[in-house]
Amino acid sequence: MRTSARPTIRVLLADDHPVVRDGLAAMLSTQPDLTVVGEAATGAEALRQTASLAPDVVLMDLQMPGMDGTTATAAIRAAHPEVRVLVLTTYDTDADITAAIDAGAVGYLLKDTGRHELCEAVRTAARGGAALSPTVAAKVLAHMRGDRGAGLSGRELEVLSAVARGQSNRQIARVLRLSEATVKTHLLHIYAKLDVRDRTAAVTAALGRGIIRMD
Repeated sequence: MRTSARPTIRVLLADDHPVVRDGLAAMLSTQPDLTVVGEAATGAEALRQTASLAPDVVLMDLQMPGMDGTTATAAIRAAHPEVRVLVLTTYDTDADITAAIDAGAVGYLLKDTGRHELCEAVRTAARGGAALSPTVAAKVLAHMRGDRGAGLSGRELEVLSAVARGQSNRQIARVLRLSEATVKTHLLHIYAKLDVRDRTAAVTAALGRGIIRMD
């Protein structure tokens, strides 16, 4: 009995490195059901290409000039909710993973993912399933249990990242549009969750546990 072929999955590649895009395109082209319909070097370009090319899956890098991958993911999901975004990056900190998933990514892979796993992840994403690399999946589960990140909220991660960049409470308040009192409250919550007593210890603990990273 003759079986029907898999429907073709249209993929848009978003990465600011041409060599990476070329490699991904070559890899995906070996699969009869995967077709690369376009490439983008920035988040803004990925958003425009999504509107014009209507891909099923956007394979999204996080670190790109201008609009980054997380912002682009949120914009794509808001404007084109039928499009699935699958993150492919070198970064695996709690902050990056949480931000990408909160932005609407259905999957998160690291760039050391093998060809077979990547292709299967694209197929899974196209179906609307969750596609996570083993390392990321473990972190997501740990985060849900509160084992990593000590259950820091998105706002607390923003405050802690700003502290790591050397910003004062006044600067953080201005950038995040909060009162200084609210910033201090967030810091107290961060100290309690990380079991530390001051800003320096909080940053050291967060960096050591991969909760935040320094660009």
